[in-house]
Amino acid sequence: MLLRPLATIACTALLATASYAQTPGNVPDHMSDMPAPSAKTLPSPPATAHVKLNGKAITVKYNSPAIKGRKVGGEVAPYGKVWRTGANTATTFNTASNLKIGDLNVPAGTYTIYTLPSADQWQLIINKQTGQWGTEYDESKDLGRVPMTSKTHPSSQERMSISFEDTKGSSTEMHVKWATTDEFVSVAAE
Repeated sequence: MLLRPLATIACTALLATASYAQTPGNVPDHMSDMPAPSAKTLPSPPATAHVKLNGKAITVKYNSPAIKGRKVGGEVAPYGKVWRTGANTATTFNTASNLKIGDLNVPAGTYTIYTLPSADQWQLIINKQTGQWGTEYDESKDLGRVPMTSKTHPSSQERMSISFEDTKGSSTEMHVKWATTDEFVSVAAE
């Protein structure tokens, strides 16, 4: 019987403390003009690439990092190391139909994509593990790896992007672009 009044008192005290802490006069000066975090203020904001092949959707969800004066293949996306292909959580690749990515058969479903950057040729990695942080890579869960084709941009792109380009009927190209790098692979619906 005593528990109910104690719980009521505790809840009332907690609510009073929370509302007191949120009043403008109780916020430290250095924090009073700080905006609440949002997709626009994140250092690597969320982004989505989307395409339909034969009426079925392919969606890539990722976070888009900026170069910030760093070198792709060096400080970011280092050569010879598996890279999360984005930032923050692992980059998600979802397909509603069976695909052929390069020469790899990819059944309909959800995957994580990584890349293995190199000065000569990047590899796209399709991985069956999902829902993890981007740096939690488990090679034993790889569905497969596909060589990517490389192009060079004449001007530098500050923010990394993933896009679908040259879409025709049941085929497209998936591009990973950053700085002057443009790595891409063919994608076809089966």
